[in-house]
Amino acid sequence: MRILVFILGVLAASSSARADDPRPFPGTASRWEGFVRHDFRVDGADVTVVEPAKPLPGRPWAWRGEFFGAFPNADIALVKAGWHLAYVAVPDQFGSPRAMARWEKFYDLLVKEHQLSPKPGLIGLSRGALYCLAWAATHPDKTLLVYLDNGVCDFRSWPGGKPKGLGAGKGSPEEWAKLLNAYEFKDDREAITSRLNPVERLGPIARAKVPILLVYGDSDQVVPHRENSEIVYDRIKALSGPVERIVKPGQDHHPHGLSDPGPIVEFFEKARKTSGQAF
Repeated sequence: MRILVFILGVLAASSSARADDPRPFPGTASRWEGFVRHDFRVDGADVTVVEPAKPLPGRPWAWRGEFFGAFPNADIALVKAGWHLAYVAVPDQFGSPRAMARWEKFYDLLVKEHQLSPKPGLIGLSRGALYCLAWAATHPDKTLLVYLDNGVCDFRSWPGGKPKGLGAGKGSPEEWAKLLNAYEFKDDREAITSRLNPVERLGPIARAKVPILLVYGDSDQVVPHRENSEIVYDRIKALSGPVERIVKPGQDHHPHGLSDPGPIVEFFEKARKTSGQAF
């Protein structure tokens, strides 16, 4: 009888351990840069998750705001280092509340069912910064860090810009029309004065001490650094928030990133260790 009880106890413990394991990612499996990639749908949106060969303790992850696979050397380096990489496709939404609703569904799935860390590191290239800043401002307690690369931080600057008399950049009337639709602004004036503009929502991020890394070219003709990255840098500094920058002299909007992504990976690792995720 004692042997039977012992065996049943072992089986119960084994079953419990399995129940606590992260749920496998669903969808179509393929390869991305040598790693397993999963593509599936969440709340009607196409999503992608790339798994590292050896996930780090705490299962940290990097969340791409837009343009999955573009200028990916930092993403690849992070996956090699043990980070998961995730992306949800909500294009032409510019970080609007509708986009954030999709992000929230995706976040809940990854954290609750797949046991990824409750604080992802955000990667915002170009307009992807609008998504990352919107998430961080709404959920500073669910944000490990924000890395913005030639990021659009003020939508008056882009897609507004010269065509709307709102900035020095090229702007885009077509994308401005999409932005009005995404945010359900009734006219230009409502967009221009909106407090939903990410650059106007930096307070919660700074107060939560979410570290920000800004990488940008100082000759960007599309997303002028003085209207975007430098405003974020100055405002976060003024609010005593943690912010760093790497300026690329003479660089235009492209290419994004750094030829050596080491400093970006180091920024992620520092935030992970400081937050206590490294255990």
